[in-house]
Amino acid sequence: MSKLHIRKGDMVLVIAGKDNYKVKGDKTPHKVLKVLVKEQRAIVEGVNLVSKSTKPTAKNPQGGIIKQEAPIHISNLSLVDPKSGEPTRISVKHDGKNVIRVAKKSGEEIK
Repeated sequence: MSKLHIRKGDMVLVIAGKDNYKVKGDKTPHKVLKVLVKEQRAIVEGVNLVSKSTKPTAKNPQGGIIKQEAPIHISNLSLVDPKSGEPTRISVKHDGKNVIRVAKKSGEEIK
């Protein structure tokens, strides 16, 4: 199992795929809801929405078609620099027990 550069709660931009910000001109960062480490995928808020049909249940008595996020490969995501809001690569520094992620563009720590 490999370590990933994206964690739950990070702000990311989609750099490839149907929700690509370059095509739409949309540079709004999205929040990572869940990271699937084994599949190297992440579920990102409002990205890669798929329609899923549901049967009526006690929780949802109407049933019908709902929209929900599907996983997207982490190679299609880029972390957002906390200082400039631009997509950036990261470097990993070790501080004793702690692992610190630092943005390459600004040198700012990513929390």
